[in-house]
Amino acid sequence: MSAAGEPVPPSLPEPAAIPLLNVANLLTVSRLVLVPVFLMTLFAAGGHATGWRLVATMVFVVASITDNLDGRLARKLGLVTDFGKIADPIADKALIGSALVGLSLLGELPWWVTIVIATREIGVTLLRFWVIRFGVIPASRGGKLKTLTQIVAIGLFLLPLDGSVQLVSWLVLGVAVALTVITGLDYVVQALRLRAKGLREIPETG
Repeated sequence: MSAAGEPVPPSLPEPAAIPLLNVANLLTVSRLVLVPVFLMTLFAAGGHATGWRLVATMVFVVASITDNLDGRLARKLGLVTDFGKIADPIADKALIGSALVGLSLLGELPWWVTIVIATREIGVTLLRFWVIRFGVIPASRGGKLKTLTQIVAIGLFLLPLDGSVQLVSWLVLGVAVALTVITGLDYVVQALRLRAKGLREIPETG
């Protein structure tokens, strides 16, 4: 009872802290751990042995699946943490970047493709930091589609395919590169708009 004689409502329990060691974060860390494993299998026996290429492809596929699972589980189970927000995109870029560089080193993927995709990813990351005081640029559907096509294209290039089947790999890669450039330009536009809006809303002093 309060001093006025009125019943005091029960206090709400404080929300429990999200443990850092949770299933979503473990999946993210496992993807980072799989990157060196993937590279070892990719370059095993000179990088062109059919058996090892199949193993490398399977490792890449498993790591890519964790990319889809960790985010879904984090949102569904309420396991979103600051560590996950930082580690998840790092793991994504490490996996895709290592695959692109590895395939280029083996002479199976043009270096310009790797450079275009790497430049886009680094540029978008820098843009996010550039406008972070004004807001966050959300991941777009185009960006998610870009990542999916990149993963599919890399998976096809990892497989020891021959003949006309390789044409499919190049077609998917072309779509991935196009989406990479288009979505990168879209992020530039969003960043400029967000920064301009933020600057207008800052009250003038003096």
